[in-house]
This record gives sequence, structure tokens and C-alpha cells, in this order.
Amino acid sequence: MGVVKKIRTSELFRITSLNSISVLLKIGVGLITSKVLAIFIGPTGMALLGNLRNFLVSMENVASLGFQSGIVKYVAENEKDKEGLKKIISTLFCCLFVVTIVFGILLFVFAEYLNTFIFGKYYHFEYIFRLLAFALPLHIGGLYMNAVINGLGKFKKVIYITIIGTFLSLLTTVIMVFQYQIYGALISIIITPGLLFFVSLFFLLEDFSITTFFKPGLFDWNLLQNLSHYFLMALVSGIFGPLVLLLVRNYLIASVSIDAAGYWEAMSRISSYYLLFLNTLITVYYYPKMVLAENDAETKEVIRGFYKHIVPVFGIGLIAVFVLKGILIQLLFTDDFKPVEALFFWQLIGDFFKGASLILGMQFFAKKMTKTFIITELISLMILLFSSILLIDYLKTEGVVIAHAITYILYMCVLVVIFRKSLV
Repeated sequence: MGVVKKIRTSELFRITSLNSISVLLKIGVGLITSKVLAIFIGPTGMALLGNLRNFLVSMENVASLGFQSGIVKYVAENEKDKEGLKKIISTLFCCLFVVTIVFGILLFVFAEYLNTFIFGKYYHFEYIFRLLAFALPLHIGGLYMNAVINGLGKFKKVIYITIIGTFLSLLTTVIMVFQYQIYGALISIIITPGLLFFVSLFFLLEDFSITTFFKPGLFDWNLLQNLSHYFLMALVSGIFGPLVLLLVRNYLIASVSIDAAGYWEAMSRISSYYLLFLNTLITVYYYPKMVLAENDAETKEVIRGFYKHIVPVFGIGLIAVFVLKGILIQLLFTDDFKPVEALFFWQLIGDFFKGASLILGMQFFAKKMTKTFIITELISLMILLFSSILLIDYLKTEGVVIAHAITYILYMCVLVVIFRKSLV
């Protein structure tokens, strides 16, 4: 009984429990939104939606300068230094103002070119990019504020923001899709992060006044220099990562069909639901602890805790997903998505190794291992791109998920070699 009580009162248990509620809500909302999307836009719409999501992730990573992980690190290290925190926040939001204005102009001016590149010449969604031009400052502002709250160790607030964002996404998506079908689905992706900005602002204002955000006198050039490492990392993963997925999807469309790309996007949506649990848990709990680890022994303790307590549960969850794959497809989509069943096995294999590698990969950011991160990231992306193209030619849609599994098995092996001292 004493052991059970100790577990129940531990910080990890409390954060994991709250995070689990958040993830379950996300999955529940995903059931509804995926069903709505499947009914109203079908596999073709799913493929187009996937292309926009990839572009948006790339845009957010570049426009945010990849500072999120760096913000968590420096805020965590300066948590008790009020003046230092004010400098960090003011510097970040002055950068945010300038950078998002520049990118907003580029998005507005090159909307037609971006439409052709992302959606193809037969679709005309230029207005999406012009809408994003105005919404971008809210997107990046929300990311920055979440990183600050996370760095302060306010785990519950981060999860509450996620929960509120989940319901906002549901409401926005359902209303827009009902009204405008594919057009509404695309618009909802742009609107939701903008709405979430105001939620993050509400929670952050509990710790800082609004005047803290823009004080040029507090601008710190040294902080920008320190954060530049994270920009280089984001430049690789933030641009090339989504770009590779976009190229693979377009190749799948050209080689098989746009519906095949829609099946892959449907599989990716299911994957994103359970990976959300790991990503959120690592971001709000393990990464700040890794940043504050003062020696190798403390780093080992954080990593071993993840593999001991989290990975086994994740593995069991993936087995359950595979067993229930037919039911999941019926719940999430329609009969048109029946071919997705064939994609589960290799997708889940890849996701297991991807999930297991997350905690090791976080050391790149915690220890600012910029060169090593860039090299490993570029190699893994090249493996994913070329193996996908090769396997699509021979195995059609299933080739994409096999390439996904191969990539993350190899990536995990490389990380084990690089960070072997953290494991033994």
C-alpha cells in the first residue's frame, strides 16, 4: 500500500494522469473531427489537408526561428531571476513582431505560387495563404507563450491549454466543414492556433504583466546568439522534415492516386493521436528535467525513468491499436478508408521506435549538439525520402509505412550509439 501511495502522490503520476486526460480528450475529439472530415471531404480532401498541415508546420518552425526548445531551457534556468525572465520575454516578442511581419508579407505576395506548389495547379486556395499571413503572429505568439509557461514548470497550465485547444479545434472544424466542406477544413487549420493565442496569453498574464512583452530596453543580443543554435536545428527539421513528407505525398499521388495519399494521411492522423501522449509528456515533464540535470548521473536517471515507466505502456498501447484497427477505422472514418487497415503494422513498428527515440533526441536540444543533430536529421530524412520513393514503386501505398519503419529503426540505432553513455 505504501508503494501505491508513493506512486499516486508522485509528480510524474499526477502529470501523467492529467496528460492522459488531455490525450483522451484529444483522441475523443479526433474521433469526431476525423469522422466529419471523412464524410464531407473524403480521401482526396484528406490528402490536401495533409499537404497544408505539412506546410504549416514548416512555416511555424521557421517563423518561430525554432526557439521553443531554447525558450524552455533558458526560462527554466532563470526561473528565480525575475529580471532575467523579463529580458527573455521582451527579446523574444520583439523578434516575433519583426519576423512575422516579414513572413506575413511574403505569404501574401507569393500566395499563388505557394498554392501551386502545395496543392497543384488544379486547385485555387490562394486565400488560405493570405489568411495565414495575418494569423501568423498569433500562431507564433502562442508557441512562444507555451514555451515560457513550460519553462516555468507550470505543467498543469500547459496541459490545460492543450485541452482548451482541443475543444476549440473541434468547434472550429465542425462548424467550418459543415458550412464550406474542404474550404472550411483548410480555413479551420489556420484559425484554431490563432484562437489559442488568447488562451495562452490569459495563463501567461498570471505571471507577467502585458508591458513585459515589448520593452526594447530589455532586448538582449546575447540571448539571440545563444538561441541561434536552436534556429539552425529548426531550419533542418522545420523546413526539410515537412518538405520531405510533402514530396513523398506528391510522389504517392503521382505514382498511385490522390486517394492513396488520403489513406496515408488517415493513418498519420491515427498515429498522431497516440504519439501526442509521448510528445506532451516529454515536452512538459522530461525535457525541463533534462535541461536542469547538472551531471550525467541525473541525465541517466531521467532517461531510465522514461524507458522504465513510459515505453512499456506505450508498447502495450500500440498492440491494442493494432488489434482494434478495424474498429478504429469504422469509428474515425468511413468505408472508403478500408484500405488503411493494410498500413497499420509497419506504421506501428515505426512509431514504436520513433517514440522510444524521442527522449534520446531531446538531448540534442538540452545539450545544444547542433552539428550532430543536423547531420543525423538530414541523413534520416534522406533515408525516408529515397526509401519511400523506392518502395512506393514496388509496394504502392504500403511502401510509405515500411519506409517509415526502416527510417526510425535506423534512427534509434544511431541515437543509441551517440548517447550510449546516457544508457549504461
